[in-house]
Amino acid sequence: MMSVLVIWSLVLLNLGVNGLTTHNASTRPAYVNVGAIFTFDSTIGKVAKVAIEQAVKDVNENPTVLPGTTLQMDMRSSNCSGFLGMLGALQFMERDTVAIVGPQSSVVAHIISHVVNELQVPLLSFAATDPTLTNLQFPYFVRTTQSDLHQMTAVAEIVDYYGWRDVIAIFIDDDYGRNGVLALDDTLAAKRCRISSKVGIPPGSEYGRSEIMDILVKIALMESRVIVLHVYPDMGFLVFSVAQYLGMMGDGYVWIATDWLSSYLDSNIPYPSDKMENMQGVVALRQHTPDSLKKRELVSKWRKLTSVGLNSYGLYAYDTVWIVAHALEAFFSQGGVISFSNDSRLSSGGLEDLHLDALNIFDGGKMLLDNIWASDFVGLSGRVKFGSDRNLVNPVYGIINIIGTGFRTVGYWSNGTGLSTLTPEDLQLNRSNASQQLHSVIWPGEIVTKPRGWVFPNNGKLLKIAVPLRVGFKEFVSQLPGSNMSKGFCIDVFVAAVNLLPYAVPYQFVPYGNGKDNPSYTDLVKLIAAGVFDGAVGDIAITTNRTRIVDFTQPYAASGLVVVAPFKKMNTGAWAFLRPFSPTLWAVTAAFFLVVGTVVWILEHRINDEFRGSPKSQIITILWFSFSTLFFAHRENTASTLGRIVLLMWLFVVLIINSSYTASLTSILTVQQLSSPIKGIESLKKSNDRIGYQVGSFAERYLVDEIGIPDSRLVALGTPDAYADALIKGSKNGGVAAIVDERPYIKLFLSNQCKFRVVGREFTKSGWGFAFPRDSPLAVDLSTAILSLSENGDLQRIHDKWLIRSGCSTDNSELESDRLHLSSFWGLFLICSIVCFFAIFVYFCQVFRRFRNVARATTEPDGSASRSRRLQTLISIIDEKKEPRDRDKKRQKVEKDSEIGNDSEQG
Repeated sequence: MMSVLVIWSLVLLNLGVNGLTTHNASTRPAYVNVGAIFTFDSTIGKVAKVAIEQAVKDVNENPTVLPGTTLQMDMRSSNCSGFLGMLGALQFMERDTVAIVGPQSSVVAHIISHVVNELQVPLLSFAATDPTLTNLQFPYFVRTTQSDLHQMTAVAEIVDYYGWRDVIAIFIDDDYGRNGVLALDDTLAAKRCRISSKVGIPPGSEYGRSEIMDILVKIALMESRVIVLHVYPDMGFLVFSVAQYLGMMGDGYVWIATDWLSSYLDSNIPYPSDKMENMQGVVALRQHTPDSLKKRELVSKWRKLTSVGLNSYGLYAYDTVWIVAHALEAFFSQGGVISFSNDSRLSSGGLEDLHLDALNIFDGGKMLLDNIWASDFVGLSGRVKFGSDRNLVNPVYGIINIIGTGFRTVGYWSNGTGLSTLTPEDLQLNRSNASQQLHSVIWPGEIVTKPRGWVFPNNGKLLKIAVPLRVGFKEFVSQLPGSNMSKGFCIDVFVAAVNLLPYAVPYQFVPYGNGKDNPSYTDLVKLIAAGVFDGAVGDIAITTNRTRIVDFTQPYAASGLVVVAPFKKMNTGAWAFLRPFSPTLWAVTAAFFLVVGTVVWILEHRINDEFRGSPKSQIITILWFSFSTLFFAHRENTASTLGRIVLLMWLFVVLIINSSYTASLTSILTVQQLSSPIKGIESLKKSNDRIGYQVGSFAERYLVDEIGIPDSRLVALGTPDAYADALIKGSKNGGVAAIVDERPYIKLFLSNQCKFRVVGREFTKSGWGFAFPRDSPLAVDLSTAILSLSENGDLQRIHDKWLIRSGCSTDNSELESDRLHLSSFWGLFLICSIVCFFAIFVYFCQVFRRFRNVARATTEPDGSASRSRRLQTLISIIDEKKEPRDRDKKRQKVEKDSEIGNDSEQG
């Protein structure tokens, strides 16, 4: 072989070819050399060897693929050694190999990729799952199986589906394990989850049972109980055995194994009972391949070929051979030729002694590689097609649960449908059933309820819970004198919520603040993020900036910024009864009373005796009739049709006016009307008045940053008494015009301060919650407990215990506003009294005038003339006292009596 290369080199040099020489040109050769390198005695290698041999046989027997050309497969074992794998690849290059199938190990694939890059030979691996192998550094590496990037995405979605946030990763510390866990870390971070601890195990046989036990004992002391195992089968079964011995396969633990476990189980049927006993409740991933006729045919042949079970890697190895065959067929169809060249760089630069000149560069390697990337056919593993990321499209994993002596499938994952109980093939037929769900899982310890996934570390450490030392509003949180114990509304809510948790929470309250001023809650939150405190309990508002660095529980109290200012009541006044109508409406209404009375008089006085009489009496009749209609108390009857139409329409108008007046007056007198020069935050912003806020509250920065109020207008206040004093003084006297603070504080402040009220609307919406570090599972569990407190009424009872006060509470204020006082009506009574006194005065004046007239009449001398005057005086008095309809009868009677008296005198 070496002599042939030398001869060909001399010939080509004589032809003037410099640096590179070519030989063995042929359009369709009789045979094509393809190499295969993997570990024969491994779980995957045993299956792959049989699958590759069967695939080569099927390719050579198929007349439609590579007609007239035989595919020759040269297989070598690397024994999981990168060095032996590299040597095997170099040996293939001495035999004019056009492609290499394998290796199964990601470690070996990394090494061989450097060789194939140099010699331009495609390397097709059916089992190297390291995601970093597909980067641009290795252009001639082709992964014909699924990448661990997809597998770790499936693991991350399982973790997120069950609501876990922290996991522990145990991995083999080589390219396969290390890069797989890095991919898991990235996918978990996208779900707001994380790997709390990474535990690497050195590859090889150096680690034994005692070393694994040391690792698991440390893990047992950690917080997380969700463990992802990404190792090789031998090491994985050792980990499960030690975990079973330590009691870590019991209640509360979650074990997730990558597809190494399912591949082993598929290849070893019946399943080994000793290993199955140590894995009860384990969840594992399994590469899913759709059912097909070709797959069933291979399975039927497989049972005759070997006793080893067929796993998914065997199917991918089978399809890899067909990828090479289809690519070669396309290569030849495009006019490609199998030719190799010597690289002069390998025999220069002091490398002559290594005899590297025997290594050949495949001239058509780039063309063959392009045909491999263009593969698109249906194989045993499903559709064989490469995406833009140089990975197979449509990755699918089954999710299995180890139970008893076997396992069952609880769901599937694909990059298109996510988690589902249906296979992607079924989802395409029935997309309405697509849902992010899994079947029930039997977890370690034979429990069906989802494990919490974490516990408090078993190291005796107490959680340091910060409690702010408040100066004012101590009903919310305060410290008991002479101790580190705390009390208040917030403390009682926290203790009640912790008592509802299904596990014990060891904690201690740590006071935060100097005790002289309210501490800054923003600084307290930053200390939690820095790890100084494990949490904080108090009246801590949930704001956007704070949620960026810590996690809050479900709000246990509603909050929001409001404006409180002095006020005066508007429903107290002597002339409150005039407020329902505007002056214009009063004038128009009075004018219409006169107009309607006049119109009715015009229509009635000719035909209706009740609208007749002296001018004075008719004017009085018009006024009385029109104004008496206001109370529907008019006694005059209307005789004309037109008069009745006018009266009917006017009575309808009076009904509407009367009803509107009654409703408006009722509202004015019963609903408390408040008056304040400040109408809300907008009017406060436009003014130049000073504004008060509570020390330590986020209200200061909100007013400055969001509302745009200058710092010079803000006044820091600490206690309710300081609130009241500043509001009473006012902005011009060294106080404040209004105070901006959170609603719970203001409600407590107003419970005994009746001179102030909330003006305007609440201009922020937030709540109070307990703060914990990011991704703390305690925040989630306490949120559930707070919801339970709210549903069973305990939260309201705690609120009433600490925050309900007598005095000027909201309920008492509403009750007081429903009561009416004399001050609201004395003007009305004054008018009524004036009218009454005026009527009495006029009445007595008339009586006095009558008596004076009678007395004057009786003192005049007798005579017919004088008698006649007396009669006229009596008649006028009678006319003034009697109703108009009786005046004629009375007048006739008096005149008759007068005639009888005259006759008797004459007689």
